[in-house]
Amino acid sequence: MANNKNYLLKNCTVVNEGKSIVGDVLVKNGRIEKTGSAIQTKFAVTEINGEGKHLLPGVIDDQVHFREPGLTHKATIYTESKAAVAGGVTSFMEMPNTVPPVFTQALLEEKYKIAAATSLANYSFFMGTSNDNADEALRTNERKKEICGIKIFMGSSTGGLLVDNYLTLDRLFRESEVLIATHCEDERIIKSNVEKIKQRQQTIAPSDHPLIRDAQACFESSFAAIQLAKKHNSRLHILHISTEKELGLFTNMLPLEQKRITAEVCVHHLHFTADDYERLGNLIKCNPAIKAAPNRDALWQALLDDRLDIIATDHAPHTLEEKGVTRNAAGELTQAGAGPYEKAHAGLPLVQHSLLLMLHYVKQGKISIEKVVDKMSHSVARCFGIADRGFIREGYMADLVMVNLQQSTTVARNNILYKCQWSPLEGFTFPAAITHTFVNGHLVYGNNQWDESQKGQRLLFNRE
Repeated sequence: MANNKNYLLKNCTVVNEGKSIVGDVLVKNGRIEKTGSAIQTKFAVTEINGEGKHLLPGVIDDQVHFREPGLTHKATIYTESKAAVAGGVTSFMEMPNTVPPVFTQALLEEKYKIAAATSLANYSFFMGTSNDNADEALRTNERKKEICGIKIFMGSSTGGLLVDNYLTLDRLFRESEVLIATHCEDERIIKSNVEKIKQRQQTIAPSDHPLIRDAQACFESSFAAIQLAKKHNSRLHILHISTEKELGLFTNMLPLEQKRITAEVCVHHLHFTADDYERLGNLIKCNPAIKAAPNRDALWQALLDDRLDIIATDHAPHTLEEKGVTRNAAGELTQAGAGPYEKAHAGLPLVQHSLLLMLHYVKQGKISIEKVVDKMSHSVARCFGIADRGFIREGYMADLVMVNLQQSTTVARNNILYKCQWSPLEGFTFPAAITHTFVNGHLVYGNNQWDESQKGQRLLFNRE
């Protein structure tokens, strides 16, 4: 689809492939036509002055739950893709635990149809697996250039998506020609931990969550997945690593493109620790759990030394009611620690604030902006083999984000775009603002103005 507008982004600090260089980027017909300095054009363009601002490739989030179909009281592909774009996320990969779960290729295509009609960002959807849909799941091999991968819940899940039959697992790892993404937590260990706590105390509190879903539950399951992947030389990507213990399973001895086993860390595991349950309670209940502070420190170290390959969100919205939390008359979230833990749904909404949160850590000196771009854009494109995206390169699709590191953004109820209308980061001020987001060369979001006339595109993958 040809874009009706061309843009010349002038004098931006362009952050790309490990360098930050002041220059121009010319966008024509949805792609990056030219990068350089003092670019002149012979055709009409809309100029945007990027002086003092940084231009980044759009964030690619490889793990979101946008809840459509079937759970649209929490979120829709439209609402969450809009929140994503406002947060500088231009492409997402969405998980199969919708209602019904995505256990057939026909159901998978239904999601693509919804996205084609409503998504403001680019999109891909994982194929779901169960103990008895291996034949159907493996049909993804026939469409490996059009689908990001298959998702296996190893050990813990809701809605029938748990795959705990060894023969099924072995076959999926043996025969899948596409990336296998896994959620690794061991259900038996989790159940045993629950029993132990119930013997000790009457009620389970949110702060018990990391003791229930502990490091051992994560490690055992990740270890099992890696053993299967090594046995069959599968392409394995383990999602949301949350423990120090698991980090010994990953290497930085190979460049990402050569790794057969890769790992992701999520922004909430880099930001929160178990100390935050007292303040936020069920609001930060998620699986795998946010754990004690030494784990966070270890995750940061592994991210910086490339044992962890990419940063994502695992954006998973629920209503406040589902969290057992209410808003008081002043608009503050209350009873954060007091709602019943066991009934509270696990997951938190993050996709609008992931890039801003990482830019906060850039300002803190914890990570460079070049590294953030690598982990949120370049490496995701490399990890999945995404065609023509994730970099500011001539000929690539113009998925671009302009940020102002001299302007602040405070998370408040009135500027949250998630359908669930809350964030665990409410009241937090980021030392940066997202001013423009381009998806396929189309300025969807600019200075708080929206142009929703063009929808995102389906991601394609360079796979043999």
